[in-house]
Amino acid sequence: VQLVESGGGLVQAGGSLRLSCAASGRTSSIYVMGWFRQAPGKEREFVARTTRTGFSTYYSDSVKGRFTISMDNAKNTVYLQMNSLKPEDTAAYYCAAGASVAKYEYWGQGTQVSVSS
Repeated sequence: VQLVESGGGLVQAGGSLRLSCAASGRTSSIYVMGWFRQAPGKEREFVARTTRTGFSTYYSDSVKGRFTISMDNAKNTVYLQMNSLKPEDTAAYYCAAGASVAKYEYWGQGTQVSVSS
């Protein structure tokens, strides 16, 4: 499985961005897709995840109410709509996927999101 992210960029605080992550290859093995982020000098942290059924969607407390994750099963693509962005949201954002919520087996290369104050 290959994951390719897109949609990152530079935005002012309060602005919005939409990240996309398209999966290819053996996509039938994917049940969960999610987003993680890593800021300079910090550990990678969980942002949000969803499943093909859409019944198991979770967000980190830091993005809850501002970010929305969704999945298009037909396109094997997961999206992250990010609104009301803050400078502390600045990070490299990584898409991840796996067969269960307990383990993400596949990772994308990352896309940079920078939020200016």
